[in-house]
Amino acid sequence: MDLFGETSNWETKLEPILKKYKGKKHPLEYQNTYQLLVMVVLSAQDSDANINKIAPALFDKYPTLNSLSKTNLETFIPYISKVRNFQTKANWLLEIAKTIQEDKNIPLTMSGLTALKGIGRKSANVILRETNKPAEGIIADLHVIRVAPRIGIIKESKDGNKVEKDLMQILPKNIWSEIGMAISFLGRETCRPKPKCEECLIADICNYYLHEII
Repeated sequence: MDLFGETSNWETKLEPILKKYKGKKHPLEYQNTYQLLVMVVLSAQDSDANINKIAPALFDKYPTLNSLSKTNLETFIPYISKVRNFQTKANWLLEIAKTIQEDKNIPLTMSGLTALKGIGRKSANVILRETNKPAEGIIADLHVIRVAPRIGIIKESKDGNKVEKDLMQILPKNIWSEIGMAISFLGRETCRPKPKCEECLIADICNYYLHEII
């Protein structure tokens, strides 16, 4: 069996999840690019559900980057105090707001986004995907880090940047934009820490299912 990619036709094998999740909106309940940017920064090491909960009051108070650029730490922090590492994230967001100033100035390239405080490749990939910009990488969130090695596409690693790099070497560029989120949704819904293999659309090509379950 041609494990770990190189000679495997992964695009065809992953077609069922690509088809199921194509274009499905990210679980963060954002209304525009500004909200997406802020919520992606806040969601690091926290749950999307928690960020969705605090978002309405936050964006009611700060509807634009410009409004955020005019506030101070003391006024801002109460709106995100239920978020993990809120102090650090507050500093990042205020610096971003002061740097960019206006929503229309949000950079929508990998280099532009990762130059901002609190935005790494994973966050940038999410923003590019959600704003329909050309993919410059593959989303490698905690679900992808768990699920991609389990399927057998890559070897296991806890390092998101390494997981992304390995996936980029194996998967064709034309599916980069959607495949990370497709694997992430599979991980959220089916391939959970305790996987529901009997419900999985790609169990027949999954290394874990074929070798551990059968």
